[in-house]
Amino acid sequence: MNTREESNIEVDATAIHSFEAFYPFYLNEHSNVTCRRLHFLGSTLSLICLTMLFTTGKPQYFLYGLLCGYGCAWIGHFGFEKNKPASFKRPLYSFMGDWVMYKDMWTGKIKF
Repeated sequence: MNTREESNIEVDATAIHSFEAFYPFYLNEHSNVTCRRLHFLGSTLSLICLTMLFTTGKPQYFLYGLLCGYGCAWIGHFGFEKNKPASFKRPLYSFMGDWVMYKDMWTGKIKF
């Protein structure tokens, strides 16, 4: 069981008023390794799409990047983590958390 299941305490993400306070909540919402891997995949594909946008100038790559990033993340949450994505609660902090977690996975701070 993860901490969220053991404690049975629901945290109101909208009551968190700093990213520093939000990030531990965000990590708890991503305790399932498959969910984290899907986030990593989606973020990587989004970066590839962003690169394609800038190299080709074709705006559809922006849409592809959004679909890859959010599609993979939401599959991870609904299919494996069994929770609602944090982006539904705090979109900006969640977006920031995605990239901090991505960096932390690359550097080995968070298990991949």
